[in-house]
Amino acid sequence: MTDLAAVKAALKTQAVETPSWAYGNSGTRFKVFAQPGVPRDPWEKLQDAAKVHEFTGVAPTVALHIPWDKVEDYAALAKYAEHRGLALGAINSNTFQDDDYKLGSICHADPAVRRKALDHLLECVDIMDATGSRDLKLWFADGTNYPGQDDIRARQERLAEGLAEVYERLGDGQRLLLEYKFFEPAFYATDVPDWGTAYAHCLKLGDRAQVVVDTGHHAPGTNIEFIVATLLREGKLGGFDFNSRFYADDDLMVGAADPFQLFRIMYEVVRGGGLGPDVAFMLDQCHNIEPKIPAIIRSVMNVQEATAKALLVDREALAPAQREGDVLGANAVLMDAYNTDVRPLLAEVRQELGLDPDPMAAYRRSGWAESIVAERVGGQQAGWGA
Repeated sequence: MTDLAAVKAALKTQAVETPSWAYGNSGTRFKVFAQPGVPRDPWEKLQDAAKVHEFTGVAPTVALHIPWDKVEDYAALAKYAEHRGLALGAINSNTFQDDDYKLGSICHADPAVRRKALDHLLECVDIMDATGSRDLKLWFADGTNYPGQDDIRARQERLAEGLAEVYERLGDGQRLLLEYKFFEPAFYATDVPDWGTAYAHCLKLGDRAQVVVDTGHHAPGTNIEFIVATLLREGKLGGFDFNSRFYADDDLMVGAADPFQLFRIMYEVVRGGGLGPDVAFMLDQCHNIEPKIPAIIRSVMNVQEATAKALLVDREALAPAQREGDVLGANAVLMDAYNTDVRPLLAEVRQELGLDPDPMAAYRRSGWAESIVAERVGGQQAGWGA
């Protein structure tokens, strides 16, 4: 029997970080689609993020992307966030949008390019010092398109050397989170293509280097929950980038393509003791055709619903079924939890937190969407690559 009070308590402490770039304009490989009322700078992104937190109650931090969110005074930006009930979260680096990085960044054969990339990563740690951020999140587009283009082993050695330099620069309480992606934009060999490569580098670096699982960065059919379970068992799961995909990219709302997979992942998180501050839960999505803020609110709610279902798994019934080899019985325990309508439960949780039970409806009634369209006229809208 599941303890509903414990389930509610866990849901009340859950936190989902939202990404600053999700509030700006984005699009496909072919076009960026502008929307009225989109933020023009990082300050306005925080305004929108504050609304997401206001209506969900579980989105208290905002990830920054440098240089997209570059400002003169990061301490002032952190104070601005604090005034709106937020804190600045992970600092995400960018070593993929400069002409010098065409053949790689910290894995590049040219020492001058590697130095440029490393200086940027060290700058990101400086920004962490100013913002109070705990996590430096690294994703590298580095790789090769053709056999023989570069020495695969040498690129791994350059990667290890660069990561070690950045790791040594971290301050007390700061972490390096290494993300992987099995292809794109490198189509022959990606330098950090899978969780094993990321894990090997993090293991060598030390305790404050951990792996980030982006739920859209896997080949079709990959058992992501196995990866999550293994990394939790090894104490090397640093966080998630939640999103969804159908084919190759990962910019759809979390749970859009396979909500059952999200439930399975969250069950392994719960089972492995990962539902806490040591595992960072962050959205990493670009909302191309749907309104930004409602899409982010809906995404946060999707994570909450998957978590609630995972918490409802009757583990006292599951364990004996597994021991006794009751295949269908064990599967039925999981399916019973997944098929539970948790929306009434989450509505109760929100009411107990003093929130509207329906965040989407509350946002629509707030008038925020109409106000930002009227106020954010002129200037340069934030968007992909800006």
